[in-house]
Amino acid sequence: MLFDSHAHLNDSRFDKDRDHIIRRAKEEGVEYILNPGADFASSVASINLAEKYDMIYAAVGVHPHDAKDMDETTITLLRGLSKKKKVVAIGEIGLDYHYDFSPRDVQKKWFIEQIRLAKEVNLPIIIHDREANQDVMDILKAENAFETGVLLHCYSGSAELAKQYVKLGAYISIAGPVTFKNARKTVEVVEQIPLEYLMIETDSPYLTPMPYRGKRNESSYVQYVADKIAQIKGISYEQVADQTCENAKKFFGIK
Repeated sequence: MLFDSHAHLNDSRFDKDRDHIIRRAKEEGVEYILNPGADFASSVASINLAEKYDMIYAAVGVHPHDAKDMDETTITLLRGLSKKKKVVAIGEIGLDYHYDFSPRDVQKKWFIEQIRLAKEVNLPIIIHDREANQDVMDILKAENAFETGVLLHCYSGSAELAKQYVKLGAYISIAGPVTFKNARKTVEVVEQIPLEYLMIETDSPYLTPMPYRGKRNESSYVQYVADKIAQIKGISYEQVADQTCENAKKFFGIK
């Protein structure tokens, strides 16, 4: 069984063949898909997908790129969405200092507010961290975010930082870049982090793994991430698939 712990199936690039892509994922052994929100509209779209397809679960939240558009009404709306039946997390939320589409102080403010919402509604959080490692860690610690669960989506940090996160009880999600030739940093993470703390994802339609790099990503390709982890750790593909699926089910509270 495979669990794609992060896929944006509501993306417009799937508008022409979404049903087919989801059906193909199931045929290729994907049993579960977590579809996160990036703003209010995509959070609603994520819930709609989860209500239509048994295998899909939703997260709601506002990405740091769109933090500049948030206000207290946004939090109120997200609070309402978080109570929907198949919403299992708040996310993706965090900080992005690569693009700085929102001012950093604004990103921090609404990151903190969404962590507090997650704690209020007792849901885990899905973290987007790009070139903001220290500030993300500092905020998560200050807000005691690890109490309700933390997942580092599409992890791109060091193995040392990943070990710090695991000590705090967080999970590390590995995406398509682990299959790239220059992926030494991510390979080290996979080598050093116990399988019990890893998840796998596509982040589709982005970050397509080899051998399809350069094309649109889709949930069925999560198998290539699992296969690469199995190669790195010297264990079976089935062991990686089953353990990462169990990890995700536990984290998201899926029975």
